[in-house]
Amino acid sequence: MKVDCYCTVLRSATRRMAAFYDEAMAPLGINIAQFSLLRSIARLEPVILTELGRRMELDRSTIGRNVRVLERMDLVKLGSGKDRREATVTLTEAGRRVLQEAAPHWEAVQAALEARMGAKATQELREILNRI
Repeated sequence: MKVDCYCTVLRSATRRMAAFYDEAMAPLGINIAQFSLLRSIARLEPVILTELGRRMELDRSTIGRNVRVLERMDLVKLGSGKDRREATVTLTEAGRRVLQEAAPHWEAVQAALEARMGAKATQELREILNRI
């Protein structure tokens, strides 16, 4: 069955893509969304939750819930910002270790996808998605 709705096709492709990455990350006890969040925290730390959410294009409540999951996993630490109403987040040593161990898994998935699709199609896909 052919689906004409771009959103439906893209959502389906996104679920398949995430499953591919999630499978690679599973031995480390994280999923691709958590890996992405850890990488963003590492790039910005210490970072306030509002700024992290803005950078990741997620609302404050979603980013807060996701960070609290990582906190329960002992991968990040929440602290107080300059303004006590705002929380800052940093990686723990365990978070740094998981991020370092996960990087080769992520790179392997990237390479496998490029091999499956071809370099030209991969580049075209990146360009198309960046225009959305």
